[in-house]
Amino acid sequence: MPGGGELRLFQRGAEFSIMLGANELMNSRLSGSEEALAEQACDRIGARPGVRMLIGGLGMGFTLRAALARLEPDAEVAVAEIVPAVIAWARGPMAALHGDSLSDPRTRIFEGDVAAAIAEGGWDAILLDVDNGPDGLSRPGNDRLYGAAGLARARAALRPGGVLAVWSAAPSKAFARRLDEAGFAVDEVVARATRKGGARHVIWFATNP
Repeated sequence: MPGGGELRLFQRGAEFSIMLGANELMNSRLSGSEEALAEQACDRIGARPGVRMLIGGLGMGFTLRAALARLEPDAEVAVAEIVPAVIAWARGPMAALHGDSLSDPRTRIFEGDVAAAIAEGGWDAILLDVDNGPDGLSRPGNDRLYGAAGLARARAALRPGGVLAVWSAAPSKAFARRLDEAGFAVDEVVARATRKGGARHVIWFATNP
């Protein structure tokens, strides 16, 4: 990983797992909350022409595929992934899991820090799933996305009515407060790890008024 640390990909039959040390960051059996991240963001921005969506973190592609299933043919979905191996895994051992999402004409893969992609501006939605949440487990540098300055930059990069959606493995009252202080209208949602249940994850949907 840029800046240190090592991700490892494991496979058992059709199941994949991405690990950081002893922490499992992703598992191909647990896609519910990642899909909800995209689906509910799409619901909130509604029907509008030429939607521009930025997804921070490719992971196993669940959020990307869910977004593509909801968005119109004129949409653009940019995916920023800072770890080159994650992109290589998507095109290699996990190609069947990703399907045709990477070759979809609406998809643009950006190898680099999502903060640089945010700075492009003009986004209708920014979806952040670059870590286990606002505490920055895998890369300490991710903290700058979730601090007051990072949230101000995200809000400035959103069109009016645009949505910043942040996935987290656990609640954070401090982060919810920072979103409110940044001027967002905040909706905190609990999403389960699978469609049938599983662990409770948190997604903040923060709308730029």
